[in-house]
Amino acid sequence: MQKNKEIVQKNYWYGLGRQHIEIPKNILKTKVQNNPLLGQLFICSLGYYPNAKGHFTYRKNGFPENILFYCVDGNGWCKIGDKKIDIHPNEFFLLPQNVEHSYGSFNENPWSVYWMHIGGEALPYLNQLHVMQKHSKAFHIKNNGDIISVFTKMYKTLELGYSIDNLIFVNLTLHHFLTLFIYNAKYYPVSVNDKPDLIDSAILYMQAHINDNISLHELCKHYNYSSSRFCSLFKQKTGYAPIDYFIQMKMQKASQQLDFSDRSIKDIALTMGFDDPYYFSKRFRKVIGLSPQKYRARKKD
Repeated sequence: MQKNKEIVQKNYWYGLGRQHIEIPKNILKTKVQNNPLLGQLFICSLGYYPNAKGHFTYRKNGFPENILFYCVDGNGWCKIGDKKIDIHPNEFFLLPQNVEHSYGSFNENPWSVYWMHIGGEALPYLNQLHVMQKHSKAFHIKNNGDIISVFTKMYKTLELGYSIDNLIFVNLTLHHFLTLFIYNAKYYPVSVNDKPDLIDSAILYMQAHINDNISLHELCKHYNYSSSRFCSLFKQKTGYAPIDYFIQMKMQKASQQLDFSDRSIKDIALTMGFDDPYYFSKRFRKVIGLSPQKYRARKKD
């Protein structure tokens, strides 16, 4: 018994203004986990703790679910393994499943946090993503009210009970809710004070030069990176080598021109920076899955 207390120490916070919904395990088992639409990623519980003085939890073996925390006011801290970080307003952090962790509020200026426990068969895959791993530390995000609005919709829907419609709504909304955090920069324009992400900047550079031929050497020189380092970072984030990604972008643009214009394939190839229309067709077929001729002809089927 003493051993378990050393492994898990929890302080369920019951302060004024507390909000908490925990979906019953039998509901998760019968209506969610075996549902092919919902079983991959789903909400297990969620809540809001305002001015949560004394809030603290430690789990030696972690938790079988991911936990997302979003601090909107005050200060707190979290510790994953032996790494401790302070949490400030407009910061969030993600605790991956089955990893030792602890977290808590500062006694002075205690945090106000929205939190959510997320389960599902897809968690191991989700947690392996580069975008998830980099958010295991405190991360500042922009928010114009969307995050709280979406959270409130999910919370109020679950207050109306666990009908299949309600469960489908909140768990499909969960995917959007997660992107507001882990892909936050895609929702808000980059300000002059923001430090641009290297790979995002490179992709924008590719887009601006979509009609040109850019070599890997030129890209690396432009960003002052070695080719091995640049390729490693690029593939880590996108899953593609830089030039393969650039070709993919070119073929997407070419497919739009095939769809929305009557220009010849040769002319489109030249516009995309290909002097040889046969080579263009080969690359197009590899990316799109059809030759340019068949791609254009499909509209007439």
